[in-house]
Amino acid sequence: MARKPESESDRLDDAARAGWLYYIAGNTQDEIARKLGVSRQTAQRLVSLAVSEKLIKVRLDHPIGRCIELSDRLRDLYRLQMCEVVPADPGSSSETLGVAEAAAAELERYLVSQHPVIVAMGTGRMLRAMAEQVSPMDCPQHKMISLVGNIAPDGSASLFDVVSRIGDRVKAPHYPMPLPVIATTVHEKNLLLGQKTLRNVLELARQADVTFVGIGTVDETAALLRDGFVRQDEIRALVRAGAVGEITGWAFNHEGALLDGLTNDRVLSVPLEQPAARKVIGVAMALPRFRAIKGAMRGNLINGLITNETMAELLLEA
Repeated sequence: MARKPESESDRLDDAARAGWLYYIAGNTQDEIARKLGVSRQTAQRLVSLAVSEKLIKVRLDHPIGRCIELSDRLRDLYRLQMCEVVPADPGSSSETLGVAEAAAAELERYLVSQHPVIVAMGTGRMLRAMAEQVSPMDCPQHKMISLVGNIAPDGSASLFDVVSRIGDRVKAPHYPMPLPVIATTVHEKNLLLGQKTLRNVLELARQADVTFVGIGTVDETAALLRDGFVRQDEIRALVRAGAVGEITGWAFNHEGALLDGLTNDRVLSVPLEQPAARKVIGVAMALPRFRAIKGAMRGNLINGLITNETMAELLLEA
C-alpha cells in the first residue's frame, strides 16, 4: 500500500531520495515508486518537488554543436585561453540563467583538485548568482581571495560579497577585503591600503591560479552608480573620457585600456594586470554589457569568457 510522507521534513527527504534516484542513479519513475513504496504519481510529484525546492541541480553535459562552434570562434578571434558558450533562452529575462551555472561548474573543476589552488573572485550580481550554484564541498586545501572590498558605502557588509559566501559553502579559507570599492579621496586610499592586514590578501591575489570576474557597464545604469559607490557626475565624467566598462571598479575604454585619473585614482581593488598574466575568466551575458565585454577582451584584461550564445553572436558580428 502506498505510504504518505508524515511531515514536511519527511516529504523533503522523500523528494531528495526521488531526485537522486531519477537524476543520478537513472531510475525510471516506476522503479522509484517501487523503491520508495509510493504510487507512480507520487514518485513523479516527488521528483518535481526535488527540482522546485532546489534539492538537486541539473547541468546539461551534452555538447551542443552551435555553442561549441561559437566558443571556438571567440577563442580564436580574441586569443582566449578558454571560452564556454551556453544556450540562450529567448523567453527569459534573466541576466544570469545558464551562465551562472556554467561558471559554478568551471570553479568546481578547480575545487575538486587535491593540489592546493588559489582562487580570486570579483563581485557583483552575476558572481553572486554563480556562488548560489556552487555545490557544498570540503576544500580546506584551497584559498578563496577577494579582489574587491566587501564594505558598502554606508559601512554595512556588501550584499555581493562573493568570497565569503563561496568560502563558507566549500569550507575553504577565505580572505575578504574589509574596504569600500572606491575611496573618497586619494589620501584616504593610501591610508587604507597601508594596512598591514591587507598585504597578505594583495599578495595572494597576485598568485591566484584562476580569477573569476564580473564585467560591468559604465553608464546611467551602472552597478557602481546604483549601489552608491560613485556619484552621477562621476559616471558622466567617465563616459566623457570614453569609459565603456569596469571590472572590480577599474574603468576602461572600448579598446580595454584603463583610464588615467578620475575614479581609477581612488579604486581600492587589486590592480588589474594588462595583459592578464594568469587565467582571468569574465562571466557575463547581459546585452547592455556588450561593449564592456568586447573591450575587456580586446584589452586582454580577461583571457577567458563564459557567456551565452546571444552575446557570443554579437561579439563575433561586431
